[in-house]
Amino acid sequence: MIRTAQRPGVGLDGRPRPTEDRIVVLDHAVAVLDGATSADPDQPSGGWYAERLASRLARDLGTRDGGDLRDVLRTAITGVAREHGLRPGASPSSTVAMLRWNAERVDALVLADSPIVAFGQSVDVLADDRLVTLRRAGRLRTQQAVRALRNQPGGFWVAEADPDAAAHALVRSWPRAALDAVLLASDGVSCGVDDYGLFTWPETLRLARTRGVDAVLDTVRAAEDGDPDRIRWPRAKRHDDQALALVEFRRP
Repeated sequence: MIRTAQRPGVGLDGRPRPTEDRIVVLDHAVAVLDGATSADPDQPSGGWYAERLASRLARDLGTRDGGDLRDVLRTAITGVAREHGLRPGASPSSTVAMLRWNAERVDALVLADSPIVAFGQSVDVLADDRLVTLRRAGRLRTQQAVRALRNQPGGFWVAEADPDAAAHALVRSWPRAALDAVLLASDGVSCGVDDYGLFTWPETLRLARTRGVDAVLDTVRAAEDGDPDRIRWPRAKRHDDQALALVEFRRP
């Protein structure tokens, strides 16, 4: 069983706008993408890019039942860049979290800050912390700094126009029989665990199971509404886009 929830946030100007997150749901795979908001009016939006990358991933995941997920991502990045004439360093970008499974095995991939959390006898968090580490160190305060460190050694890696970024994705695999459930989240949801401390990942799973995946999004939004001036939790926007997927491998 697969359940998903999405909600738009606001732009850098604080105004409502369509979500830049995307969720792909297939019978044997799920992906969550978070298009990066850009202040550059000459570039397509992160949502535009995430939409096109999601479509490619859906097609490729639907036709391939094996192989390294990094190769799937590389092919998708290459296809979108070629089709739309995108250039590395001057194009929109997106995070990627992918989960694919068959009868025996579950494979996961994370590129940038959209984590995957697997639940079985223990909790296994697959998270790419390179972007958040740079952000907390104050090294991403300007668009110029972001561009200088994006898809560079010592910086952070994200899906954009350079297919080599796929080689820097984090991957993990588990026996399917060892897993009860898996969560995939954009950072508009994972901030509830990582930044706000509203719940732990096991508590997030419990809330999603008992009250529905939308309840997780509601809890994060309610906390942000209680901090409208972004003082308790400094952040670029009052509300980020939210995307959450719950894959149940064993009914609770």
